[in-house]
Amino acid sequence: MAWTHDTLKGDEVKSLMLFLHEMLSEEGIRCSVSTGLDFKKIEARVEAEGLSFITITLPAFGKDFVRCLDQGMVDRQAFKGFSFKGGLPLFLGGFLDLIFTRSNGRLLDIPSIPAIRAVLQICNMYSKVNLPCSDAREAAALREYIQCESDVRIADRSRSTSQKEDFGRISKLLWREFFTEVDSKVYYGELLPKHGPGATADGLKGNLKFTQLEWTTRLEEYFPAGEMLIPNWGYTHILDRLTYREPGAERPVKVTPVPKTLKTPRLIAIEPTCMQYAQQAVKRAFDEEIEKGHDTPPFQFIRYLDQTPNQRMAKEGSLSGSLATLDLSEASDRVSIQHVELLLQNHPHLFRAVMACRSSKAEVPGHGVIHLAKFASMGSALTFPLEAMVFTTVVFLGIESQLNRQLTKKDIKSFFGKVRVYGDDIIVPTDFAVSVVRTLELFGFKVNRNKSFWTGRYRESCGKEYFDGYDVSITRVRQVFPTQRKHTRELVATVALRNLLWKEGYDRVVAYLDKMIMEIIPFPFVESTSPALGRLRYEGYQTDRMDEAMQRPLVKAAIPSPHKRRSKIDDYAALMKIFTRDSELPFEDVNHLEYAGRPVSVDIKTRYVPAF
Repeated sequence: MAWTHDTLKGDEVKSLMLFLHEMLSEEGIRCSVSTGLDFKKIEARVEAEGLSFITITLPAFGKDFVRCLDQGMVDRQAFKGFSFKGGLPLFLGGFLDLIFTRSNGRLLDIPSIPAIRAVLQICNMYSKVNLPCSDAREAAALREYIQCESDVRIADRSRSTSQKEDFGRISKLLWREFFTEVDSKVYYGELLPKHGPGATADGLKGNLKFTQLEWTTRLEEYFPAGEMLIPNWGYTHILDRLTYREPGAERPVKVTPVPKTLKTPRLIAIEPTCMQYAQQAVKRAFDEEIEKGHDTPPFQFIRYLDQTPNQRMAKEGSLSGSLATLDLSEASDRVSIQHVELLLQNHPHLFRAVMACRSSKAEVPGHGVIHLAKFASMGSALTFPLEAMVFTTVVFLGIESQLNRQLTKKDIKSFFGKVRVYGDDIIVPTDFAVSVVRTLELFGFKVNRNKSFWTGRYRESCGKEYFDGYDVSITRVRQVFPTQRKHTRELVATVALRNLLWKEGYDRVVAYLDKMIMEIIPFPFVESTSPALGRLRYEGYQTDRMDEAMQRPLVKAAIPSPHKRRSKIDDYAALMKIFTRDSELPFEDVNHLEYAGRPVSVDIKTRYVPAF
């Protein structure tokens, strides 16, 4: 079978197909289902359509399956492009017969949980494999980014005065004490900046970010360069070398498509160094205040350092039906300046500080430099916390709308453990789901109804999926499989995939991956704490020799060996790296002043390393 793809070699495509065959076979064995005809169908469709069948079409089949699962019956309008026999598709029919009634498509009283998980695994395991999409799909994603800007402006103009007032009132009820504390830190100059790990629009990387010589005049009020860039006033001569950019001459964020899936790229907005540095100062203040109060709305509703509460609540919702899981599309891109202004209107110092470090323009490939109506895309350090607060505020407006009375503080506390927002994943009581969805859309957000659930027994949030309280989450393939030792990223991802599947009990699939990996590198048995690229097993680690000095077992294994980025700093820049650190502990890397940032490249080396 001659599978081809523009960006993949034949053996890479072959390995994806063979792995799918192994997975399909093992799922069939688990469920006592014949899968030979299913794989023949996959072969034929891939031959005709290319890899888009397993990376786009199969995931679409999976989405239709979940929707039918949620509705309790198969919709004949679903599964387009697939033949039916009776009330069910022929494809994966052996599994579907364990879940639905073939004659009428109705959900069985006791559907097979292994079969549900099998369909989800087979359909979605390649849905997020990291592959570059076509130029046409990339251009379409950029056009959607521009269209979203237009949508945000229209939504802002259509919002009534009463809606704005209600938003401000609920915001005050939820966040007043929290914002007051952060506002005070801003007013008294207690913000401590830091640099993020990512790329910057002006190209500074690693430690060189501490030598930045570009600032904006907007930053000066709350992020004065004399406080943010030098350790003491003995270094004022550094400030003489600064370039101050006026609002009209500020550097825009760089909207950049990066590979995500064959269906669409990921659009990231790369911030200028000075903006990212100041944004991290405000975010650090947010983080500190959220962690202080466990019995407060910020900690209970939006604590974004931990997504497990969302996952636990999704499980509860699938079992009891009491909680709904909602998903937003283009979530961060639809949070407008107006939303943030309404959110922070009673805290002027915080609002002005947030706006001072917000980039107002974006350079979009093929569209030039545009002025932004959105608050910020993903790339700003403040996007994640502020969008969570905006979404939570709108959620409670939806709850209030259904209750048909104004909420009180007592009401807010009664929803602890019932409302949670983590990025674009939202959990609300099922009784209020329709009203919340309506209100979110009223405020300009796009609810992904295909990934929002409140009627049946299926729930999904933060990467975990549940049906009737059972975990039916799947394991996804994130990278194509390695064929050579130099495929470092693919090797690391495949080892991680192998160990995840081992934990899920996939014996046949794990054996297939073991054979693949052992043809490229040594692959010993280790504990999960070992630095080796190794495999886990119930019997524990193996020992090739002993480290006499440390009295610990060693194994001969491959390990990733990063080529560190040379990034030497000293003098004032080195002091600023020390002073802006959020820990009093020493740096783990003694050479952190000479090397920093993401590695230039990563090799695979073989050596003796600890087995645990």
